[in-house]
Amino acid sequence: MINPPKQKNIPQKTRHYRSYKNYRHRKKYSFKKLSILIPLYNEEESLKPLFEEIRKGVRNLNIEYEIIFIDDGSTDSSLNVIKELSKRDTRVKYISFRKNYGKSAALNIGFKNAAGDVVITMDADLQDDPLEIPNLLNELEKGYDLVSGWKKIRYDPFVKRNSSKFFNWVTRIFSGIKIHDFNCGLKAYRVEVVRSVYVHGELHRYIPVLAGWKGFKITEIPVKHHPRRYGKTKFGISRFFKGFVDLITVIFTTRYIRRPLHLFGLVGALSFVTGFVIDAILAFFWLFYNKPLSNRPLLLLGLLLMIVGVQLFAIGLLGEMMVHKFPSEDDINIKEQN
Repeated sequence: MINPPKQKNIPQKTRHYRSYKNYRHRKKYSFKKLSILIPLYNEEESLKPLFEEIRKGVRNLNIEYEIIFIDDGSTDSSLNVIKELSKRDTRVKYISFRKNYGKSAALNIGFKNAAGDVVITMDADLQDDPLEIPNLLNELEKGYDLVSGWKKIRYDPFVKRNSSKFFNWVTRIFSGIKIHDFNCGLKAYRVEVVRSVYVHGELHRYIPVLAGWKGFKITEIPVKHHPRRYGKTKFGISRFFKGFVDLITVIFTTRYIRRPLHLFGLVGALSFVTGFVIDAILAFFWLFYNKPLSNRPLLLLGLLLMIVGVQLFAIGLLGEMMVHKFPSEDDINIKEQN
């Protein structure tokens, strides 16, 4: 009997075996679906390259995903480009605003429409690297609820870099959240986080603070940052000042919203005690050293500080009365329940 000839298609079998082996060794995540949110405003040139980079970043992930572009009232052809991408890939979805509402409003709408149990946010200017997505997911798998990117090496203008460092330092001091880059657009969230926080105004910078005060576990990892390829930055000096006003809002609405007397009472007490000490010293010199009180601006300053202190304390007391009059459990975040 003549032996059959040897198979010559071994490389093809080997290729299939290797492909199966690579598939078998892909990391299996506990997440079922991934939602990638991209808020944008006038970024028509960067959208197609960004789409291709995202597909590269998630190509080897064994997980279903969707890409949601939120067009924040762009005046260029960004929406047309997004529509073209959605025709090419059914996983591309989009939401378009009639006018520019800001990044916080775009993220808030995106959070409500995300279908995944993990949400990735990134900017549309190609400065955030989609290849970092697996690294963010790996950190979530360690038990964290929010993973923030840290642009350790930045390719931004000098003013933006240094103002951002100062802003992040102040935010760390006041919030107690120990991360280096609060405003990095590249973040990963469990869906419980995005369902629990409400962002409006310019509060997108403080999502880690809002999440931290609701008890979620937060961490950060260094991520790659790229120079801007197209268009121009939306950063302006006015955003720097708005950021600090929003920081006061966040601190009050998270730490003191249920105990306003702790804030107003403390500031009021300090003001009253300072004014009382000033006027007491002046009264001492008037009684024992016959120093006249007329033409003494410090006397008026002390009286003013005491009056302001009493008013602040009264505001805090009224706030406490309102909180106890209308108790609410909306801020109580339940992790598990049997």
